[in-house]
Amino acid sequence: MKALALISGGLDSLLAAKVMRDTGIDVIGLYFVTSFGTCHKKALQTEVTHAAKAAQSVGIPLEVIDITEDFFKILRKPKHGFGSQVNPCIDCKILMLAKARALLEKYQASFVVTGEVLGQRPMSQHRRALSIIEQESGLEGLMVRPLSARLLAETIPEKQGWISRERLLSISGRSRRPQIALAQALGIERYPNAAGGCLLTEEAFSRRFRDLLSHDECSLENTKLLTLGRHFRIGERTKLVVGRDQCESEALPGFLKQGDYLFMPPLDLAGPTALGRGVFDEGLIRLACSIVSRYCDRHGASEVSVVYQIKGCAATCQCVARAADDGQIHALRI
Repeated sequence: MKALALISGGLDSLLAAKVMRDTGIDVIGLYFVTSFGTCHKKALQTEVTHAAKAAQSVGIPLEVIDITEDFFKILRKPKHGFGSQVNPCIDCKILMLAKARALLEKYQASFVVTGEVLGQRPMSQHRRALSIIEQESGLEGLMVRPLSARLLAETIPEKQGWISRERLLSISGRSRRPQIALAQALGIERYPNAAGGCLLTEEAFSRRFRDLLSHDECSLENTKLLTLGRHFRIGERTKLVVGRDQCESEALPGFLKQGDYLFMPPLDLAGPTALGRGVFDEGLIRLACSIVSRYCDRHGASEVSVVYQIKGCAATCQCVARAADDGQIHALRI
């Protein structure tokens, strides 16, 4: 008997997969990528690697599946709304489980396993939400939540005798102690902390996303760009994204599209790369250079020469710009 298990890389999903495997079920892990869990490609690759190692630690293979485009469609207007920020948790889980259901035949699996714990998350893990998720994903009766199963209705796999209800658990609530104790009992020694997670739950990302919505700029490309840098709304139709460190400054040019501006300090000066997108005039170019200058290592100078060029244009220009003051930075930063 086979089952597909949603693996997040977190402890709960690993425990659920391990419990199932220990009952004799052949478990295949599914790791869904949405491009909104990390700050850029290198970090995403690291997370995928960690998830693969975590799955390997409990003895299951892992399939990585990118659902970014489908996820973005629900992000713009989720049926079940947002959580505390712009996290459409219920719609997100429905999407992942619907994708898992569609893969059952491919992997010759009979049901789907998740690490959900009753009462752990206020938006998506209360009884009504768990029921909605199960029904709307098309997996009614075929979803097993091993960590809380004995507190929930009996599933088809239990009724059919594929798994024993007695070997399932009755964990509930927000405390992590039962899971930590279970991990020790099952010999799972390395696992990530519960802190951190989806960028959509973070206030800064949510603020930037709402800014895109309010300016009718909510494309997938623009939303991906929200995952890195300092963001400034410098004009009604103009944005500037300034790298916060070397890694982000190196990543930003990869987001350039035709007509975008790339701002950089001269070679002899340490400072960030910045991406400008939208409608620029001479004044906005000078303002962008002023903001970039603010984050350069100016060695006490009040102004520096900032280099800029337009994607699709071979010419390179320079602008001597006085560093923006704290008031400007505060007023323009999203």
